[in-house]
Amino acid sequence: MKIIDMHCDTIGAITTAKTPKELYDYEGQISVKKLQKGDALAQFFAIFIPTHCGEPEPIPKSAYEFYKKALNVYKTEMEKNKDYIMPAYNYDDIMKNKAAGKMSGILTIEDGVPLNGDINRLIEAYNDGVRLISFTWNYENSLGYPNSREEDKMKLGLKPFGIEVVEKMNELGMIIDVSHLSDGGFYDVAKYSKKPFAASHSCCRSLCNHPRNLTDDMLKTLGNKGGIVGINFYASFLNENENYTDIDSVVKHMIYIKDKAGIDALGFGSDFDGIGGELEFVDYSGMPMIIDALSRHFTDDEIDKICNGNMLRVIRETMR
Repeated sequence: MKIIDMHCDTIGAITTAKTPKELYDYEGQISVKKLQKGDALAQFFAIFIPTHCGEPEPIPKSAYEFYKKALNVYKTEMEKNKDYIMPAYNYDDIMKNKAAGKMSGILTIEDGVPLNGDINRLIEAYNDGVRLISFTWNYENSLGYPNSREEDKMKLGLKPFGIEVVEKMNELGMIIDVSHLSDGGFYDVAKYSKKPFAASHSCCRSLCNHPRNLTDDMLKTLGNKGGIVGINFYASFLNENENYTDIDSVVKHMIYIKDKAGIDALGFGSDFDGIGGELEFVDYSGMPMIIDALSRHFTDDEIDKICNGNMLRVIRETMR
């Protein structure tokens, strides 16, 4: 079963490493070697914007500069590893790369803070090859507000610029990602987007009461819109106050998503190289262990949808 994973932070980790690192044999949870061993079809590589980490300012001026720096790292790594993995910008590119025996890399941004209220920055990102944007991380930006444990803050919706970005992303051919977004922002995306959208790396709030997770109604809404949820492997999103990710808990959330959103809304969004703690399957090379566990609860056709079919449908309907 060839796998599409909707979210990892590997490029950001390589960009910020204190000593030079390379994607081919990176010692983190994802590398070219590990993607090959885990049977990857396509990997979404996020440029996570770390400018808020340890800083009190709501929108640091360095966000755009960091994005450009990480973009250069991504392009350099794709070029160095072009015998194994090639950039993809749409469904046809993925199929072309597959036919050539290569994996695909798809570029994303986690936290729309580099846009900073400028629609031309969005167009620039599209021209740079970005095909998915997570609207927020854990802080407010020009698009909207993050998830919160405070009810009033959680209800906050998209800002006017956020709504403009939804419409422009639909037009350009980019996937809107609601992971990290407030509940109010989620429902605004559902209201304004004419295309399927994604929660690229999220789990179920009914099984683990964390504001980063999706409620039953959100799962249903996303499924009805033709969207997709990528299951997150972070232990704290699977079980409260846990630091160990076991396969049974991953499968439990996936069964729940199928029940609430439908089998067509289920996929992978590992958050590899963005999560800590110990994982039973260690890293991407252990993905076949999860597929084996799924076989006890899902049919072969369903597993094929989970691994790549559902995401390929969303890509085909959204990305250009």
